[in-house]
Amino acid sequence: MLDTVIVIVYLMLATALILSFVRLAKGPSLPDRVVALELVASIVMGMIAVYTIDTGVDKFLDVAVVMALMAFLAAIGFARYLEKGGERDD
Repeated sequence: MLDTVIVIVYLMLATALILSFVRLAKGPSLPDRVVALELVASIVMGMIAVYTIDTGVDKFLDVAVVMALMAFLAAIGFARYLEKGGERDD
């Protein structure tokens, strides 16, 4: 039963990842692309969490935490770039 649920969750996360990559590529403005990049990072963290449950190896949660911190710092960097008058096309 758990294996079926894990496969379904993987498929849902993969679909969300593909759709967010489409938004990242097409995004009409830079802030939309930044939000899509944050969404990609969140989905990848979810995939790591599901993989941790699937394999039972707790060390992968450390990877997810580090990735969350890096995504947060990237969001702050993009926000500062936009605040300081970076290139915008909206």
